[in-house]
Amino acid sequence: MTDELDDGGTSSSTRAQVGAAVRARLDRNPLVSRIDAPGLDIYGRHEFLSAQECAGLRALIDADAKPSTLFSGSANADYRTSHSCNLDRWNPLVEAVSERIVALTGLPADHGETLQGQRYTSGQEYKVHCDYFPVTADYWQAMRASGGQRTWTAMIYLSPVEAGGETHFPNCEFMVPPVEGMMLLWNNMDRDGAPNDQSLHAARPVDRGTKYVVTQWFRERRWVR
Repeated sequence: MTDELDDGGTSSSTRAQVGAAVRARLDRNPLVSRIDAPGLDIYGRHEFLSAQECAGLRALIDADAKPSTLFSGSANADYRTSHSCNLDRWNPLVEAVSERIVALTGLPADHGETLQGQRYTSGQEYKVHCDYFPVTADYWQAMRASGGQRTWTAMIYLSPVEAGGETHFPNCEFMVPPVEGMMLLWNNMDRDGAPNDQSLHAARPVDRGTKYVVTQWFRERRWVR
C-alpha cells in the first residue's frame, strides 16, 4: 500500500483508514453480524427498519420508479431490468433512514448519495456489476469531480420475496436472500484502499413476488450533486 494519490485525488491509504474505522465500528456493534467472506468486508443488520418504515419506502418507490438505467446512460433490456428512482432526500422518512445509516457506520453524512429505491418484479434482475467506478470508464471524470470513488454500500431490503431475488456475490461464492428490514453493508474497497473485485454482485432474478430495496452509496469525499 502506498500514499500516492490515485486518479480519484485521494490516497489509497486514506480509503484504507476509513475502511478500517468503519470495520472496527461495525465489529463492536452487537446488533451487526459480520458475514464470512474472505477478501470482502460485508455485514448484516437484521430489523434495521420496521415493517411500517419499509411500507412507507415502498410507496415512495412506487410513486416515482422509472425503468432503471446504467451509468453509461442507457437502459438495457437484458442487463438491468428493474425500476428505480432517487428518493427525495428531504422527505422525513428518507432523511431519518439516511441519518440512521450514518449513525451506524460513522461515515460522514455529506459523503452519502441520496437514497435510491429499486423495484424488481417477476423475472427482473441486475446482472453482475460493481458499485465502485472503474477509472477507465468514460463517466469517471464526472464521478471524480462529484466526490470520487464509491467506498461503502448500504442496501436495505424492503420486502420479503416468495422466490428468487437473492444478492449474489459470485467471486465470494455466496448469496443473501431478501429479508424485510435487513441491511447489508459492504466495502467496495479492499484492505489497501483499492477497488475490490470481490465486491462484484448481482441482483438475482425474482421468481415469484416483488423485491424492493433502497441503497445508499458513500463517496470517498463530499458528494457534490
